[in-house]
Amino acid sequence: MSPVAKTPKPRAKASAPDPVLPPRKRRPEALTTREQEILELIWTGFKNKEIAQRLKISVKTVEAHRANMMKKIRVSNTAQLLKAAIQGKMLKLR
Repeated sequence: MSPVAKTPKPRAKASAPDPVLPPRKRRPEALTTREQEILELIWTGFKNKEIAQRLKISVKTVEAHRANMMKKIRVSNTAQLLKAAIQGKMLKLR
């Protein structure tokens, strides 16, 4: 009989403690100053292109701000965004 080579058993690694994740926020974050500014221009009736020209930023940046606001407020269209902004007192109605 030939001797059988023994393979070493894998050692159990010392497990690192699980990282503590911050609790998920239940309420959306507050709008940034720029998002607030864009929200007011949307309320006024300006299109993305017009907002971009007024603020001297690209249309893509305006679209990104709009998308971020909609995500924070958890809505899926502009009408819902404006309704939620009015109800949440994010818009100053004149």
